[in-house]
Amino acid sequence: MMLKKQLVKVFAFLVILLFCGCSILRNRRVVEDTSNLQLYLLAGQSNMAGRGIVDSISKVIHPKIFVLNKSGKWVPAKDPLHFDKPKVAGVGPGLNFAIKMSENDRKAKIGLIPCAVGGSPISAWDRGAEISGVHPYDDAVVRTKIAMKSGTLKGILWHQGEGDSSPEKSKLYLEKLKNLIERFRDDLHSPNVPFVAGELGQYRENYKLINNVLKDLPSTVPNTAIAKSEGLTHKGDGTHLNTSSARELGRRFAVEMIKLQKKKAK
Repeated sequence: MMLKKQLVKVFAFLVILLFCGCSILRNRRVVEDTSNLQLYLLAGQSNMAGRGIVDSISKVIHPKIFVLNKSGKWVPAKDPLHFDKPKVAGVGPGLNFAIKMSENDRKAKIGLIPCAVGGSPISAWDRGAEISGVHPYDDAVVRTKIAMKSGTLKGILWHQGEGDSSPEKSKLYLEKLKNLIERFRDDLHSPNVPFVAGELGQYRENYKLINNVLKDLPSTVPNTAIAKSEGLTHKGDGTHLNTSSARELGRRFAVEMIKLQKKKAK
């Protein structure tokens, strides 16, 4: 009986040792995998941050896709990516965008930099601007520079405009967006980084005011493109994309980003 107890203790010790060893190796592998990342900044307001319902697909871990968390550490990416409003943050376009980019380049390791802030008008994305106690633009630059220690900035995704979709504000939107792109490219020392803006959902008439000016962006600013929003639907609140539409927008972002990157490489 005594020998049996001792064998049980030895077995339990070996199981614990094996578990710890596997954890150490797994953590070491994560650290190794977060070098030479292809980085993408996710900026804008709530539909970039994501308000879709988190489901089982959201929890699938993709071994080559990482996200810079609130503490500035790389962790495996899963929804919600953003933390602007933890109680409502959900599925946005970012993760599916990364999945599609990874499928396009199987060797790539993707690093997402979530910086969107729900409710932020484009004026909140000026240098030094503040909203709800945060500084969207300044924080995005700081976080992206942290991320760039682990890789190269390959693109910027932008989805914003709901807060500027009035007749008066929409007239100024394109010029403000041009200035924003210039600031990002200057401050991040990435003068030609591809920039893709997403159209607003076509389920509200006032959102069309922003979409009508966004269509002129590619002809106005080099290395920019528009991800279209035809057929996308809201989750019942008339504002936020539902889960499937958020993922579809992410796919469309990827299609446009790949086009820009191929054009840039020529």
